[in-house]
Amino acid sequence: MLLQRLSLCSRLSVGPKSLQTSTRSVSQGKMPLARAHGKSFAHRSELRQAKRIVVKLGSAVVTRGDECGLALGRLASIVEQVAMLQNQGREMMIVTSGAVAFGKQRLRHEILLSQSVRQALHSGQNQLKDMSLPVLEARACAAAGQSGLMALYEAMFTQYSTCTAQILVTNLDFHDDQKRRNLNSTLHELLRMNIVPIINTNDAVVPPPEPNSDLQGVNVISIKDNDSLAARLAVEMRADLLIALSDVEGLYDSPPGTDDAKLLDTFYPGDQQSITYGTKSRVGIGGMEAKVKAALWALQGGTSVVIANGTHPKVTGHVITDIVEGKKVGTFFSEVKPAGPTVEQQTDMARTAGRTLASLLPEQRGEIIYAMADLLTEKREEILSANKKDLEFAINSGRMAASMLKRLSLSPSKLNSLAIGLRQIAVSSQDSVGRVLRRTRVANNLDLEQITVPIGVLLVIFESRPDCLPQVSALAVASGNALLLKGGKEAANTNRILHELAQEALSVHNVRDAIQLVSTREEVEDLCRLEKMIDLIIPRGSSQLVRDIQRAAKGIPVLGHSEGICHVYVDHEASIDKVLKIVRDSKCDYPAACNAMETLLVHRDVLRTPLFDQIIDMLRTEQVKIHAGPRFASYLTFSPSEVKSLRTEYGDLECCIEVVDSMQEAVDHIHKYGSSHTDVIITENEETAEQFLQLVDSACVFWNASSRFADGYRFGLGAEVGISTARIHARGPVGLEGLLTTKWVLRGDGHTAADFSEQGSMKFLHENLPVAQPLTGQRTSN
Repeated sequence: MLLQRLSLCSRLSVGPKSLQTSTRSVSQGKMPLARAHGKSFAHRSELRQAKRIVVKLGSAVVTRGDECGLALGRLASIVEQVAMLQNQGREMMIVTSGAVAFGKQRLRHEILLSQSVRQALHSGQNQLKDMSLPVLEARACAAAGQSGLMALYEAMFTQYSTCTAQILVTNLDFHDDQKRRNLNSTLHELLRMNIVPIINTNDAVVPPPEPNSDLQGVNVISIKDNDSLAARLAVEMRADLLIALSDVEGLYDSPPGTDDAKLLDTFYPGDQQSITYGTKSRVGIGGMEAKVKAALWALQGGTSVVIANGTHPKVTGHVITDIVEGKKVGTFFSEVKPAGPTVEQQTDMARTAGRTLASLLPEQRGEIIYAMADLLTEKREEILSANKKDLEFAINSGRMAASMLKRLSLSPSKLNSLAIGLRQIAVSSQDSVGRVLRRTRVANNLDLEQITVPIGVLLVIFESRPDCLPQVSALAVASGNALLLKGGKEAANTNRILHELAQEALSVHNVRDAIQLVSTREEVEDLCRLEKMIDLIIPRGSSQLVRDIQRAAKGIPVLGHSEGICHVYVDHEASIDKVLKIVRDSKCDYPAACNAMETLLVHRDVLRTPLFDQIIDMLRTEQVKIHAGPRFASYLTFSPSEVKSLRTEYGDLECCIEVVDSMQEAVDHIHKYGSSHTDVIITENEETAEQFLQLVDSACVFWNASSRFADGYRFGLGAEVGISTARIHARGPVGLEGLLTTKWVLRGDGHTAADFSEQGSMKFLHENLPVAQPLTGQRTSN
């Protein structure tokens, strides 16, 4: 029965009736078979739910650049992805091109071989003269290539224990009700048996394509190319998702390659009037306009559509799986248009307003920050009410740890501290942007300055810390940077009102859009791909969040630290009182903080002394769970649980204790197992302390002070955007200075490089000038 259906679906009668049938279908308003639910996915994140998926492989994806033969490596990676999704329990279908190209390769080879044999027999020698290849007719190429193409697919899918079946269709098969039913039944039977149907137009007998008049309609789509075939099949089979792979990244608002062309992340019905189309692909009979019309037709039928690049060597190996996972790849077609701007539009708005912000006078930026601080106290009740909603939801969900709940919670005292910190930032911002760092007289009337300027657009991603929003906003204003904020959904209500207050303060000087809160369903990984729009990413949250962002942000610098493995070293010349105070504060004040102590290093001579006993008693009183390092465990008959790794950030009332023989050994241990965050020595020996401060290569190194001092507010920076363990740019608590970069300003008077050549009339002076010295009136004539 199955073979009979396959045969029936691929049978075709060629003649003028094809066009007549298409025209009659349009006039009669015949609708394709409707999907049961009739609704496409509204957001990319919902694509993970796609069960039945059609993958359309365009000619440019399947064929080589010379259009003679198949791109085998590219095809193999696509087959691997389809097989993986099929083995996950999804129902996969492929609409493929490539038969003509494969057949062209075979026929050319046969013709060359035949010509060479005939010529050799005719001339009596085996020398080849100039041979011209005849123009190969496409139908003949398709007939020669279809069997080979299918054999190749079958061989590739066999490697993944996946079975395939070939179906050849034409336009007439969709306008004959009996054939439509047979085709539908066949495909359902194949999917039920976990077989991947591989579908193609029967190019061996198909007539030349007619003009795309029917694509303007909304009820019927004729099969003129594999775009329309894939759309028709997707709707007929009630597929959840159609992935159309071509040789372009997706849909642009103008032809790709033009200066202002922008890739559209999402395309909505009705937007087609605002875009222009370029030329069609290098191969195939469709073009982007045909793809869009087919995609919109499928979307109306209830199938979600993504158009993406299937030829890019860096993404081909995961383009299909990325789309199904909801990642920002290609152009997603959606019927649901969001009420607010897209994240790309938000970034553009922020950059434009940010440049205006940077041009304000320091006093004006200070006024904005003062306004923010005042609003934190004036709107206290509204803020706490919103925060209460977030806390209640988090508690009721039962999925948030106590340490995270503490970070989420706001209080009147915390809001007061925030307001004080913001006012400190307002004071320090007076000489931030445009400050001259270096001034050089290069030559007479040629003066060079290095001045501070904003970095540009900052993306700050933070978890469960709504207090981060006003701090970072104030620092962005002080440094003249535009700001894009992405907070965790657990603090959505608090973040929303804090952002509204920040924009209210910005409105004082008409730069409201300089700070944007991303409230759309943007995945963090997708935001990290906006390398042309974002200049710096600052993650605030768990070490896992920071690591994930550092991995995802391949083209954007990330300022932060992935771990806070902080050490406190107790020297044999340490004060008992200082040790107990510092160790307790470093571990117990806020165990979840990144600057909390995780490893306590103890000099060997401190063991079996009253000091060591008091340390252990204090930690037990504070209910700190102790893990023994390998050397410490060797000293004990009955030891605490031995540590699994000396590179552990506990983030709770737990710590590791390890024994070292000397200060130098403590330094070596910190360099081997630490994270270059914050490390402390407790000793009364000044020489030992100074050596430790010099030798330890961390962002923060303290003597007789708690590790908890590694904080922008405690450093007097007003606030911080995070703590950086990077070697370049900012390091340690990053406040206002860390959000600035520099530019060089050169003021000349018609100078040229040729003036300073051997034959030139000028000489370099390179005279260092006082930074505070004004340049006005310093010019002299040659």
